[in-house]
Amino acid sequence: MTASVLIFVGIFGLTFLMSMIKVLAEWERGVILRLGHSIGVKGPGLIILIPIIDKMIRVDTRTVTMDIQPQDVITLDNVSMKVNAVVYFRVTDPEAAITKIEDYYFAANQLTQTTLRSIMGQFEMDEILAQRDKINLKLQTILDEATEQWGVKVANVELKHIDLPANMQKAMARQAEAERERRAKVISAEGELQRSEKLKQAADMLAQSPTSMQLAYLQSLNEVAGEGTNTIIFPVPMETIGNFFKKD
Repeated sequence: MTASVLIFVGIFGLTFLMSMIKVLAEWERGVILRLGHSIGVKGPGLIILIPIIDKMIRVDTRTVTMDIQPQDVITLDNVSMKVNAVVYFRVTDPEAAITKIEDYYFAANQLTQTTLRSIMGQFEMDEILAQRDKINLKLQTILDEATEQWGVKVANVELKHIDLPANMQKAMARQAEAERERRAKVISAEGELQRSEKLKQAADMLAQSPTSMQLAYLQSLNEVAGEGTNTIIFPVPMETIGNFFKKD
């Protein structure tokens, strides 16, 4: 009987001791509740609690990566799309994160979803595709201000994926193709304009010197002959041909 009592006392003492001593990792903080009242934050390291009276709630202070599920949004120009994002945040005030909000992770997730839908409705589709950095910063600012009272710091928000309807993707592809064709035609027209200007300048210079014109003919003849062709077309001024038909 005495041995049984000793074993019981030993187990009870060990349990009592384990409930008194807690060890927190470097990234953990403990919010201490004494008889239901918060008495502050302790950690990291060895924490001594008063059994039954004290209760400790562990809080992770590392940066958390929260993936936001795709949201159906309608842009300012009435384009329907699906958008998801990723949020990086961490707890800066463990006591506020426990006493001011029931579940800060769930609350931050829900707040991000509603804010994402609201912000997307303020931009047109082209702005969303071209100005992601601006939208990310606006989302981060709004979320950070809202979660500050919870002891949570939103470090960054990134739009992860934008899923456009199939018909809109085809329309954008046709638009991009038409834009490329337009640029090609403009470049070709500019090339023809520059070519005509250079030809005009060359013609004006040759017209001022008949000898230069003859040299240009001879140069052209030399280039054509070098290609190994059997037929050579040599331009002759009409004035020269006309001299042969003049009667004395």
